[in-house]
Amino acid sequence: MLTLADVFNVPQALKRLVIGRAMRSEELGETLLPKRLALPIFASDPLSSVAYATQEILLVLTVGGTAFLYLTPWVAAGVVALMAVVVMSYRQVVHAYPSGGGSYEVVSRNLGANSGLVVAASLLVDYVMTVAVSVASGVDNIISALPSLADHRVELALGFVLLLMAMNLRGVRESGKAFAAPTYLFIGAILLMVVTGLIRAVLGDAPVASSAAYGIVPEDGKDTLAGLGLLMLGLRAFASGCTALTGVEAISNGVPAFRAPKSRNAAATMAVMGTTAVVMFVGITSLALISKVHIADDTCRLSGFPGDCASAPQQTVIAQLAAAVFGGDHSVLFYAVQAVTALVLILAANTAFNGFPLLASILAEHRYLPRQMHTRGDRLAFSNGIIALAVVAGGLLWLYDADVTSLIHLYILGVFTSFTLSQIGMVRHWNRTLATETDPSVRGAAQRSRVINFSGAVTTALVLVIVLLTKFTQGAWLAVVAAVVLWLMMRGIRRHYDGVAEELAVDDARAESVRPSRVHGLVLVSQVHKPTLRALGYAQAFAPDSLEALTVAVEPDATGELEGRWRELDVQVPLKVLDSPYREITKPVVQYVRDRRRSSPRDAVAVFIPEYVVGHWWEHLLHNQSALWLKSRLLFTPGVMVISVPWQLTSSSRANRPSRRAPGAVRRGEPEPRAESRAEPGAESRAESGAESRAESRAEREKAAAPEHA
Repeated sequence: MLTLADVFNVPQALKRLVIGRAMRSEELGETLLPKRLALPIFASDPLSSVAYATQEILLVLTVGGTAFLYLTPWVAAGVVALMAVVVMSYRQVVHAYPSGGGSYEVVSRNLGANSGLVVAASLLVDYVMTVAVSVASGVDNIISALPSLADHRVELALGFVLLLMAMNLRGVRESGKAFAAPTYLFIGAILLMVVTGLIRAVLGDAPVASSAAYGIVPEDGKDTLAGLGLLMLGLRAFASGCTALTGVEAISNGVPAFRAPKSRNAAATMAVMGTTAVVMFVGITSLALISKVHIADDTCRLSGFPGDCASAPQQTVIAQLAAAVFGGDHSVLFYAVQAVTALVLILAANTAFNGFPLLASILAEHRYLPRQMHTRGDRLAFSNGIIALAVVAGGLLWLYDADVTSLIHLYILGVFTSFTLSQIGMVRHWNRTLATETDPSVRGAAQRSRVINFSGAVTTALVLVIVLLTKFTQGAWLAVVAAVVLWLMMRGIRRHYDGVAEELAVDDARAESVRPSRVHGLVLVSQVHKPTLRALGYAQAFAPDSLEALTVAVEPDATGELEGRWRELDVQVPLKVLDSPYREITKPVVQYVRDRRRSSPRDAVAVFIPEYVVGHWWEHLLHNQSALWLKSRLLFTPGVMVISVPWQLTSSSRANRPSRRAPGAVRRGEPEPRAESRAEPGAESRAESGAESRAESRAEREKAAAPEHA
């Protein structure tokens, strides 16, 4: 619930409004998913991809006009067979590696760290592409129903990415509740459309697509393909249809998010997902052939197309089927199918929003990505990974104008790289199990699993080769380059972390904790005021071997006044004035400190810097700039300690007015508030300031009264 203090703290109030209240670490168990929510969260991508998998097959086959559409059933059968093999193979992964990590963990353990990084880089790239392609395809379906929105394609896509990011920042369970209904409505709408269309076909009233009367002009020289050319066309169509398999591995990555028994629930969810996706894909493809859907990558190749082919968009395959089955593109059920299809395609990106942060978290734990990726946010989600995915996917959508045809060529390469390597890794896993296992029943199960994974490895390896051959020159090379760059970056990050760990490792505690011979204290002075006197007092409390105040003579008159005031107050610390003919502050101080270090290398130097603590962002621009720059330079000097001595201005007390600790404070290292104290934060510093003021006033009164008493 928002408090009055939150209302005045606008950024904090906005954050609470978008992602909700912060959750304690102990509440992590409450975010675990039952199967009914896990299905729409982890399987929305493969389920929704059936909405465009058939369309991608038809777009490839129609390069030769309508002459090669007879290949559609064979291509679809190959996709279905591959889906069955991959789902069965990943069920073995779920049971063998229930800790999550999926393909990355399987390959890392069985084929080595470098191979595991190949899988990780491929999957991270593919998760980004999943968001971009799913959102762009969803926007396409919206435009099919509302063509007037065609000019706002990119804005719509970016808006949906932001919405998905916000929903996932609220936590896995909440996003599952939000996305469950659209996913189940989509499944129901597609099955209703397929069943209705097939019943009409059986009864002799087969639906006819609006594009059935269109002719398709073949691309140059593509109407007489035979032999190798025909084979390559079929393989290209198969590779495009394999987009139906994207996201299958997400369940194996997200096993820890399931309720117990985790492996069994994840495997059951994967089986339901595979069966549902196959039924929907076969139904849509059959209905597209029955209703004679004609679609081309270039609208101007459709002879008989009404309107301006250069600007008017084609209806998607799903839109044409819904119009044909339910009585036109103005019927209620047509709009219902388009609405749930567009919604689920956009929400399909949620699979990536769950898979990407989980995988990035595991990689960060293994020191291949920045440690921040392993940090959970206020809602116990991996917030940094979610935000990073949204930023990169949004950039791709903007760069490619949210065009599915352009983005699809960068797609699925990473999926089949991870498929292939993970199945090879599983074969080695079962080989190791069989080498040590003596129980006949366990050996029999392992042998069956090895056969399944070997079949999956061979099949997905062939598909990977096909995808490379058919899509590499069409844009897939960019995905390869991105994966290679990411692989090199992760190895570099690991080298950095390993180097830091080695450098910081303690071999001899006594040798590493040798005390300096002496400590020299330096207090930086710009004026003689309360913050300066507090810094001097704190420095004296540290009891250094020597102590002096340090100021820089930028303006001679001001420096003279400072020295006079110093003598007048009889400050018992010597004041050192550094000459600065070029009016610099940082360079003379840094040079003086380094000279002290060079003259006594075994000594340490403690530099005390008075700093104002302010409460408004604009006040930071008015104070502490010199101190900030000095600290940034001094921290690079060995043997030098930089100690900030804060002085809280009145405005700082308003910046932390709520008495409760701010959500996320633990991750930032802020201390717990004391339960017994309900005083307003900042009161202690103000009381201290007031006590000092009263002490000074009392001292002045006593000094004034001293002659009279004498």
